[in-house]
Amino acid sequence: MTEQRKYVVGITDHMIGSPDLEAEMLGREVEIDFFATTDETLFAADRLARLDALMVWGARLGPRSIAHLTRCRGVVRYGVGYEKIDIEALAAAGIPFANNPDYGTEEVADHAVAMILSLQRRLWEHDARARGYRSGWQVHSLKPLSRSNRATVGVVGVGRIGTAVINRLKPFGFRILSYDPGQPPGHEKAVGYERVDNAVDLFARSDILTLHCPATEETRGMLDANGLARMKPGAILVNTARGELIDDLDALETSLRSGHLAAAAIDTLMQEPPGDHPLLSAWRKREDWLAGRLVITPHNAFYSDHAAVEMRQNAARTVRILLDEGRLRNRITA
Repeated sequence: MTEQRKYVVGITDHMIGSPDLEAEMLGREVEIDFFATTDETLFAADRLARLDALMVWGARLGPRSIAHLTRCRGVVRYGVGYEKIDIEALAAAGIPFANNPDYGTEEVADHAVAMILSLQRRLWEHDARARGYRSGWQVHSLKPLSRSNRATVGVVGVGRIGTAVINRLKPFGFRILSYDPGQPPGHEKAVGYERVDNAVDLFARSDILTLHCPATEETRGMLDANGLARMKPGAILVNTARGELIDDLDALETSLRSGHLAAAAIDTLMQEPPGDHPLLSAWRKREDWLAGRLVITPHNAFYSDHAAVEMRQNAARTVRILLDEGRLRNRITA
């Protein structure tokens, strides 16, 4: 006799194999419908209509699909960002939405700090150039190269990850400035940073700028040609947040070529995988002018073996609470 399942939970796609861990977390009374695609146009209407909840990894979710979620009690995003989710359409359909903020904080903070320290010490540039040294050795120290306690780090966004970055940077002696209008007065005293009231001022005062904010109407393109021009000459830029924050590769290339920007480290790009662009071609070819000055990692700052498990468990737990209690934790409203 076939076991009757009480709920149906859809999973759009998955980066790490089959959703076996989610099935274990959700329990035997839950049937999982695994769409196994990021292409929203392939989500069949009849399958969407069966769902009591939907978990989304990398797929887009717009009005076309949402219209068929007639039974759905909630949508849960595996990650933190939700730019691909039409939360207004979900709200109009009466379907609550939640993200998954309580995973990977340590990993992203470690990744950002590793980028900051490595570029500030010019490690990648030393490595690239040392391969060609045939005479002398220590005389090839790159200049300028400042002490960490003589450098100022500007942090855009002081939420979970931004705070974790600040806590990691303090022992190195950096002066830390931060801009985050969403944090209440006194937050800077509790965490330990100097509050700056506008992004332009932060850009101008920072030797190193690290981004830890979501992509919003205010922040998208904040490091375009104008934003980069406002940065301190010779500054370092680190982005482990959202690719949309740096939406102009032409401007980034110009800033790096001119030396106005000393170096940049990027974990997230507007287009992933990245397409063709002169800056990306120079990076791929290890062109001499860019050697060690542009570091790109494949949007994996969040990842560790532990974080991958934590992400999946937390997202599934959110769905389980929704099914059991009718309560959606980590809820995001339009």
